[in-house]
Amino acid sequence: MAQDWWKSAVVYQIYPRSFMDSNGDGIGDLQGILGKLDYLQDLGVDVLWLSPIYDSPNDDNGYDIRDYKKIMSEFGTMEDFEQLLLQMHRRGLKLVMDLVVNHTSDEHPWFVESRSSIDSPYRNYYLWRKGKQGREPNNWLSYFSGPAWEYDSTTQEYYLHLFSRKQPDLNWDNPTVRQQVYDLMKFWLDKGIDGFRMDVINHISKVPGLPDGSHPNERGYAWGGEFFANGPRVHEYLQEMNHQVLSRYDVMTVGETGGVSPSDARLYAGFNRQELNMVFQFEHMNIDAGPGGKWDLKPWKLTDLKQVLSRWQQELHGTAWNSLYFGNHDQPRSVSRFGDDGLYRVESAKMLATCLMLQQGTPYIYQGEEIGMTNVDFPSIKDYRDVEIMNLWQEQVEQGGADPAKVLHAIHVKGRDNARTPMQWSADAHAAFTVGEPWIKLNPNYPQVNVAQAVADENSVYHYYKRLIRLRKQHPVLVDARYDLILPNHQEIYAYTRTMETEQWLVVCNFFAGQPEFVLPSGDFYQTTELVLSNYPVLDSAEVDRFNLRPYECRVYRRVQHV
Repeated sequence: MAQDWWKSAVVYQIYPRSFMDSNGDGIGDLQGILGKLDYLQDLGVDVLWLSPIYDSPNDDNGYDIRDYKKIMSEFGTMEDFEQLLLQMHRRGLKLVMDLVVNHTSDEHPWFVESRSSIDSPYRNYYLWRKGKQGREPNNWLSYFSGPAWEYDSTTQEYYLHLFSRKQPDLNWDNPTVRQQVYDLMKFWLDKGIDGFRMDVINHISKVPGLPDGSHPNERGYAWGGEFFANGPRVHEYLQEMNHQVLSRYDVMTVGETGGVSPSDARLYAGFNRQELNMVFQFEHMNIDAGPGGKWDLKPWKLTDLKQVLSRWQQELHGTAWNSLYFGNHDQPRSVSRFGDDGLYRVESAKMLATCLMLQQGTPYIYQGEEIGMTNVDFPSIKDYRDVEIMNLWQEQVEQGGADPAKVLHAIHVKGRDNARTPMQWSADAHAAFTVGEPWIKLNPNYPQVNVAQAVADENSVYHYYKRLIRLRKQHPVLVDARYDLILPNHQEIYAYTRTMETEQWLVVCNFFAGQPEFVLPSGDFYQTTELVLSNYPVLDSAEVDRFNLRPYECRVYRRVQHV
């Protein structure tokens, strides 16, 4: 297994719109990020991943791109970007950019030309089809509610949009489209960036003929994912991309690939595949979703979480690389979802970080996670900004007559705006995110939960993250060692080992507020055992193989056999 730099790196994701505003317009920007580089360097992370900063009409907060080679004016200028990249590299930080090439904005010049005429040379850049019996070309649903097709009166045909109607899907079967994408990748790589996070990259190849999805709902629409996720030519296209672009630079790549199994991941990110370095999988993000999908809430079980994460650890070991995350810009806050964001917010935030970051793979910290930021319960739908939430409300409440309180509760629990409230820098006005009016309201708990408070408190979540990151850097075993789950059926404790030769690390995490007893299964004998990290004080005399855990307690032991 080649020791590539991205295997030992820790990545910090920045959602630029909500990170730091430098000019008082209420929107985070590149100069704001520049002003916080010392904070990020102090935290100890290696890579900054920026959600999209390209020119965009902002229908889906920058994931609808109008010009791939221009910076969104709200975020600054290309000069600002180049200054940011320079200052990052001077501090030893690397930059990964979001690559969004399954679709563009409907305001992108390619699409403007494409929709102008059936005979346009750009027509085949996108997926245009005639309707069937007065309806859409097929019955696919969009991720953002409603049909995945939009009728265009100019040419009297429909175009495919798996996401918002302002995000038409590109036709990757057109080789000219692929070359255009590779050119824009080279544009940024030649500026010196260090890699790409590739948005919904496993959707770029659709099954020819675009067949109807199975199991239509009462309105005749169906989820068509079997015909666009992990499609027939996706690996051919990614190998071509790797051959023509990625292999020529020393970069890190991670693909967002919903609906993949470990065997799929070994194709996308296998060490011998020449495609991507790793993928984001979503299995563990679905353990609290009922049969109706994301908004159909159900309680999650620790045994399910352990089973999913352990399978990925074991099935990718030695053949492909894991990405480790509990939160990002599309997910609710991890401490609210998998921990306790009230009485035990600090303890559970530390426990979750421990459980995740000591597994095998590249850890991703989402902005604010390192201080234990929480979900927000805005009282009104008017306080939300996300296109997915707006479409859900329109479809279920305004058109479907659903109970507004029930839908708002689901939004409070799962909505993407939970992760998009402004970064909480201090207890000052607007959490010192901006001197203006923020583009979205702050979480009202910012006077208690903020960076200034966390940096000043040695026992904060922030300082605990620093220790965890330092541990990973000091002990290569945490990068390479084998993972083994112990106590797989325990309802409250998640415990595992990382073992390499004569060294083993034991990680024990209590995921709830009870006080379960941990009993180490008998077996391997280690002469030396030391407590390396814990989120509660532990007596030197405390036993290692049997102890009661306090609410959300975690302990990390290093054990060594003397040969």
